[in-house]
Amino acid sequence: MTNPVLENMKTRRSIRSYLPRQVEAEKLDLILEAGTYAPTGMGAQSPVIVAVQDPETVQKLAKINASILKTDSNPYYGAPTLLLVLADAQRGTRVEDGSCVLENMMLAAHSLGLGSCWIHREREMFETEEGKQLLRQWGLDQPLTGIGGLALGYPNCEPPQPKPRKEGYVVKVL
Repeated sequence: MTNPVLENMKTRRSIRSYLPRQVEAEKLDLILEAGTYAPTGMGAQSPVIVAVQDPETVQKLAKINASILKTDSNPYYGAPTLLLVLADAQRGTRVEDGSCVLENMMLAAHSLGLGSCWIHREREMFETEEGKQLLRQWGLDQPLTGIGGLALGYPNCEPPQPKPRKEGYVVKVL
């Protein structure tokens, strides 16, 4: 039996090279909407998604992330769009909530012919004074924890082949 949702899950891969072509507003809006339909603890919808396409801000975020990683390379692989997910710092399910949002957006992006890659260090980024200043600039004054980010754009490479699924991944107790 085939199922388009399962096929989308099976064929999505992390993309680490992007064309300079910007993601169109219509596609971006669909991806963002998919993020808002992710499950969250007690339906609290604690995450906040910040979509960044302004090249200057994309570069600033890449620089902050790279400094935490202690590298000069672009941790977002040159993607023209960044999707940052933060969540209410007081919610016990903030990491799980934000992770579901990120996954929904990655799957939506793939279904629309776009590539994405989950990027880490957003927690550390938004603990810096420069990161906190960006949050204030964006009108996000509540206590938020960075959960993760997505590099998003049109792939400039073939998707990698999937690794074989490991033995013992699933245990059935019937």
